[in-house]
Amino acid sequence: MSGEPATDSATAQWYRHFGTIDAPGSSPCYAEWTVGIAGDAELIRRIDQWPHHKRQPLLILAAARFLGAQISPYRDFRNFLDQHWAAVSEIVLSRSTQTNEAGRCATLLPSLAQISAAESRPLALIEVGASAGLALFPDHYGYEYVPEAEDARTTLVPAGAQPGTYPVLRCVTSGPVPLPAALPQVLWRAGIDLNPLDVRNPDDVAWLEALVWPEQEFRLERLRQAIAIAREHPPLLVAGDLNEQLAALAARAPEDAALVVFHSAVTAYLDAGGRARFRRTMADLAAERAATGSRTKGHTVLAQADGSTVVPEMDDTRLGGRFQLLQDGQPAAIAGPHGQSLEWL
Repeated sequence: MSGEPATDSATAQWYRHFGTIDAPGSSPCYAEWTVGIAGDAELIRRIDQWPHHKRQPLLILAAARFLGAQISPYRDFRNFLDQHWAAVSEIVLSRSTQTNEAGRCATLLPSLAQISAAESRPLALIEVGASAGLALFPDHYGYEYVPEAEDARTTLVPAGAQPGTYPVLRCVTSGPVPLPAALPQVLWRAGIDLNPLDVRNPDDVAWLEALVWPEQEFRLERLRQAIAIAREHPPLLVAGDLNEQLAALAARAPEDAALVVFHSAVTAYLDAGGRARFRRTMADLAAERAATGSRTKGHTVLAQADGSTVVPEMDDTRLGGRFQLLQDGQPAAIAGPHGQSLEWL
């Protein structure tokens, strides 16, 4: 093979970045596995045979977990991959990283409540890149906001719900987070995804569970509680390209609600043209419906096949593996990737 060594390739650097920046502190197992992959020239060559958008660390890790890979040293994980490579490849090529983390609602809730209060109206929510739509239920979850420097905490619970029937999303806060006194009312909710996941489909549920990082049993428990809520209140999910579906779906939202379009990192999976088109669509919606856009953008930069990247408007060392929360295009906060922290700017 000519050119740069596989362990210095862009793919190897991607895995090394994940293993040294994103995973430590959240999953020692994933940190060890991805650092191991980054230094494994043969495995990097295999991964590079997949289409560009299929080479993400989380996709191969989730595929292996879906097939039964357990927490183990890298050597054992490597043996597992050798034994199941055909099946891993099949899953990687047919699935995508549709992590549906309900915990992210904890970082979106202050913005959603602000919008609802400012407009004195309930909300209509559209999530682009919705997966199974679990982030469309911020009014059905409980919250525990814990200030970093104080003992006091703010607790919010859905009206009329019995304890234990909903996940409680714990979030450590810093800065002047505008915490609401109550949960905003959501009048209508819908999502768009290239391949929406169905919470009534056992394979789709198993895939959602495989996307939860190892050593994070609390995330698995709240995922199952969120799935139970979605089964009881199935959201409207539209299959298709977000740029082709968004305007028509927004037209279905009730006029007496404040329309909020949000996503978590979905633009990282679009090329430069797709991102530009999405910005134009959002600008049109803002003009027509006074729609508000809210999004979280990840520190992990996904380089597209066209060479473009989504780069947060903030220094890498400031983000440190976290997401940047933007509202109407303006940075508002820095959020933990799974909703575990919120630093208001």
